[in-house]
Amino acid sequence: MSTFTNPLKERLKEAEPLFGLWLSMGSETAAEALAHAGFDWLLIDMEHTPNDSADIVAQLRAIAAAHLPTEPVVRVASNETWLVKHVLDAGARTVMFPSIDSAEDAARAVRLTRYPDVGTPDGERGVAGAVRAAAYGMRRDYLRNANAQIATILQIETAQAVEQVEQIAAVPGVDCLFVGPGDLSASLGHLGDSKHPDVQAAIQRVVAAARAAGVATGIFAMDAAGARQYREMGFNFIALAADVMWLVRATRQALQEARS
Repeated sequence: MSTFTNPLKERLKEAEPLFGLWLSMGSETAAEALAHAGFDWLLIDMEHTPNDSADIVAQLRAIAAAHLPTEPVVRVASNETWLVKHVLDAGARTVMFPSIDSAEDAARAVRLTRYPDVGTPDGERGVAGAVRAAAYGMRRDYLRNANAQIATILQIETAQAVEQVEQIAAVPGVDCLFVGPGDLSASLGHLGDSKHPDVQAAIQRVVAAARAAGVATGIFAMDAAGARQYREMGFNFIALAADVMWLVRATRQALQEARS
């Protein structure tokens, strides 16, 4: 069998920006269709959507069916051992963890994605052979290579996280720090105002800390203009809004044009 690899993990080290899209609709059809759109990655969200473990598998299969280099990412609903295990066993190679507030939180997130092994004796991922990630036992090299190929993305969403962002970024095994502008703005006392100077200063601090640690930085952009702005700020893992947002915008605009 071929060696298990995660191209996105390597591409996160490059300066060239990677553009993705949030999958919020829980639809494998939408996931498959959008995999043909040319995005570098698509994120299947479990935190703010009705996606469960079965939905994750269905959408991972749908994205793979496009036979294109779009890499699926899964954001878990919470940083629980069993949930992370389900997502990894389902075949996700890149996992996003919400609400990382400290270096301890970051280190635990990394441990949850690692099998106990030489170099990672504190890994907490349970071992099962006949899972989708290992081609149901046919990929014999999976256990040997999985630890090195899982990409770990941590969300920086609170004032506490920003205060400790340098320590979080320095944790071994962290591949990307992802800013959640909505929650960060609320935590800083500026709900709904991500343009506030305090929020922008916090975002700049995250970028600087990640750059110093040699890890990528990601963020959620509401539109193409916002994505370009974040690219200029130094972000290289940028979400171009979400499937349901584009669906509503495009159909509403078409309806308005038809009625005008």
